[in-house]
Amino acid sequence: MSLSKRCHGECMPQSKLPEPTSYERIVLKNFSEYYYMKVQLVFQGESVPLNAAQFKLLIVNALRTLHGEVGSSLPLDLLKYNEDTLCAILRISSRGLVKLWSALTLCGRYQHRECAFRVIQTSPFLLALAGNSRELDLG
Repeated sequence: MSLSKRCHGECMPQSKLPEPTSYERIVLKNFSEYYYMKVQLVFQGESVPLNAAQFKLLIVNALRTLHGEVGSSLPLDLLKYNEDTLCAILRISSRGLVKLWSALTLCGRYQHRECAFRVIQTSPFLLALAGNSRELDLG
């Protein structure tokens, strides 16, 4: 055995370093399987009547246009739809939330009419969409 190997631990003074502080970092990512979105379709000028099937087809086509066949195959559910206000509650898997939101943002036409989706609320909890302080009538 060489001198350097033998003296390495014995000859060199060892400084006492404080023990590192140990901690556990917990990060919750996609803790919910689904996200819920309350959206409204707004047309420039006079609104176009859409039933629930046409509304969902518009969203699926927006996903297909931006993200291809993979984007349009995301599990998307239309939970509630109001034909008068063109307002809907959507359920999307957590992994598809950003894709859906971007597709809705870039959707600008339906039947040669300019339109835009307005995202009113989004939450991993459906109950959170039940009340909105912005729509509260205090009068």
